[in-house]
Amino acid sequence: MTSPLSAETRAAIRGYLEGFIRGLIEQHRAVDRRLSLRRAKKQGYSSKGDLKPFHEAMLPAELLRMSSFERSFSTRLGTTFEEVARLVAQQSFPVVRRGYQTVGTIDFAADAKIEEIINRLQRSEEHPRPDFLGWIDEVLRAESEAVVRRRIVADLYLQDHDGNEYFFELKSPRPNKGQCLEVTQRLLRAHALRRAPRPRVQAYYAMAYNPYGATPQAYAHAIALRYLDMEHEVLLGAAFWDFLGGPGTYEAVLALYHEVGRANTKALLDALLFSWDEP
Repeated sequence: MTSPLSAETRAAIRGYLEGFIRGLIEQHRAVDRRLSLRRAKKQGYSSKGDLKPFHEAMLPAELLRMSSFERSFSTRLGTTFEEVARLVAQQSFPVVRRGYQTVGTIDFAADAKIEEIINRLQRSEEHPRPDFLGWIDEVLRAESEAVVRRRIVADLYLQDHDGNEYFFELKSPRPNKGQCLEVTQRLLRAHALRRAPRPRVQAYYAMAYNPYGATPQAYAHAIALRYLDMEHEVLLGAAFWDFLGGPGTYEAVLALYHEVGRANTKALLDALLFSWDEP
């Protein structure tokens, strides 16, 4: 099957991910970890509050390094999705921006309607099924003479050849309640700032992968299911990547992550496992 990614895009993604891995290796080199532990033991304090004397007493330093690396890796890996998404989207969209800021005025009534929707979603004891398209309609029908100035920042912003705009909040696939409400508020504000419905403006909560399985039906995070319109508000896993680059993009991107991971396995193991503390 032909890859939906061009050779240039694949090379750019591969280079970016290799740089990401090299940065992690440098950050977690065993010698640096060894020196920091020695300083901490000698000085008896740590400005970062990361002393763990009982952990260090029971576990080999190599295992502690692996645990520390895994936590840092999980956190930092999420930052790669925005840049890889930008590189993919450049193939199809004439305008592609990360951290795109939109500032403008919103009808006071529309802004109040957004707050009402969020409060309704937050406080409703019955928790009706989220209806993102209905909420957009409510917001755009609310009119007043007064306006209020608002600002949003999209993790990823696209504009197609027809001038249609796309705003993406690229967040955790297992959000808490507060994250669901905050993202929904920003997505509705994108429509209010542009005073336009779909398809002219399309705002989404994007999840880079599905932690529950390959199909959307497998997704089972209770909080997201309760507070997000999974059908109309969320692009989940393959749906997000294929939206950016066409069918097969998710598999192509994942294959590049695999490729870079395999190529750097030895370097990672050398840095994390095979530099033993000197006596």
